[in-house]
Amino acid sequence: MPLPSFLSEGRLPEGDHLVTLDELRESFLVTGSPKRSPTWDTEWRRWLVDQLSILVRQLWAVGITEIFIDGSFVEDKDHPNDIDGYFECTFEQIVSGELVKALNAIDPHKIWTWNSATRRSHPDVSHRQLPMWHQYRVELYPHYGQGSGIVDRFGHELTFPAAFRKTRGGRKSRGIVKIGGTP
Repeated sequence: MPLPSFLSEGRLPEGDHLVTLDELRESFLVTGSPKRSPTWDTEWRRWLVDQLSILVRQLWAVGITEIFIDGSFVEDKDHPNDIDGYFECTFEQIVSGELVKALNAIDPHKIWTWNSATRRSHPDVSHRQLPMWHQYRVELYPHYGQGSGIVDRFGHELTFPAAFRKTRGGRKSRGIVKIGGTP
């Protein structure tokens, strides 16, 4: 089923919208539409999907199949800075270090880490970024039931599934993209 159009506020309708990588590459999230801004950056968005594809295939290779993307890439923004997302795994996979080890065995740049000490500055953004962002302009976080560091309007920390399905500030529900396909 194709992605639904943006709501008038420039966000996807509520829900998880399943697409394959090929469908994402051909969707209006990349190509825009004639009604969109003439500055819609199709080439940049296509490159971001190519980068995302590398990381998704690495996750698939180690058995991770529940992968979600959101942020400005899935909003009506001409030139998103990056692609944000998360994937579902187990607490044991993270604590044991086996998931990071397996992913870094595949990735030639060894970018799989969420250690804040590995974050570096970049002139395009105001905060320090993880190695995967510097290499691929994608940040995918593991979700195993922990908080995201993002709080709702009442100050309660949200898990990744809850945080990624709300607009900034947690005021409105929004849709996200679930990556499907064959690993």
